[in-house]
Amino acid sequence: MNDMNKQAAVPVDDALLREWLLPMPAREGDKEERGRVMVIAGSREIPGGALLAARAALRAGAGKVTLAAPAAIAQQLAFSIPETRVIELPETEEGGIALGAVDALAGLLPRYDAVLIGPGLQDEQATCALVMALLPHLREAKVVLDASAMSVVRRQLQAVDACHQGQPRFIASFDTPVLLTPHPGEMAHLAALDKESVLANPVDAALQAARRWNALVALKGAVTWIAAPGGRLWRHDGGNVGLAVSGSGDVLAGLIAGLAARGAALEQACAWGVALHARAGERLAQRYGTLGYLASELPAEVPALMHGLCAQ
Repeated sequence: MNDMNKQAAVPVDDALLREWLLPMPAREGDKEERGRVMVIAGSREIPGGALLAARAALRAGAGKVTLAAPAAIAQQLAFSIPETRVIELPETEEGGIALGAVDALAGLLPRYDAVLIGPGLQDEQATCALVMALLPHLREAKVVLDASAMSVVRRQLQAVDACHQGQPRFIASFDTPVLLTPHPGEMAHLAALDKESVLANPVDAALQAARRWNALVALKGAVTWIAAPGGRLWRHDGGNVGLAVSGSGDVLAGLIAGLAARGAALEQACAWGVALHARAGERLAQRYGTLGYLASELPAEVPALMHGLCAQ
């Protein structure tokens, strides 16, 4: 990591958050003023990813959340989180969401302020095809791509002669910036790097990916780096190892989507989401110990944390 990047990184701490306050609804405001989130997520094997993300979006203060999930789990999710609307989507044989889902979603998407795609999705090929087909309908929404949905940035061309010296070819950058939330292993896969090089120099990995893809990139870890396409950089230190647990990333993605729906810009929603996620882990560690608390317990800690940081 070079010294310039160290100096340029803005720390995501209490001082920044108190200066960079979240949009707040008027006292007489209704749920529409707090924004709408659509979460496209879940599969037969990983239904919990959709549930965790949707619950986190609600705990972040979003007014309405819609879950769009494979038909096999839609009813189960509707009973598990009654605060949401649930839309059944067609499935592939591998358990992913079939491309025919675009017909069901395209007319609805313009109504949503934020759209999260990815938690718990299976069948990477189908997921990438779905994301590519949905992006033209998402130009007005704040988009968060998580888990297998991020793989859209590494779609290799099939023809051998389309490759240059055996190196993968990437899709063109996003027309409108979206947010990607990889951990180091996912970043290595997406950027065709080895994980050790990402861990050795996470700042360059995040900045280069942000520029290449025209995306906001949150490279998660004990230190989380948030890089914008124009070179802006934020650094968050905090949380604990207990956050490295199944479902934790789904909660983070849901928090960010919920904050974005309320009117926060993607970079602000991301910074706040990362900070709230880490602080929720710190609170649970005080109560239960560093290891053993559950991702499903994180969202309930968020409203009080937000109130404390936003109180004037």
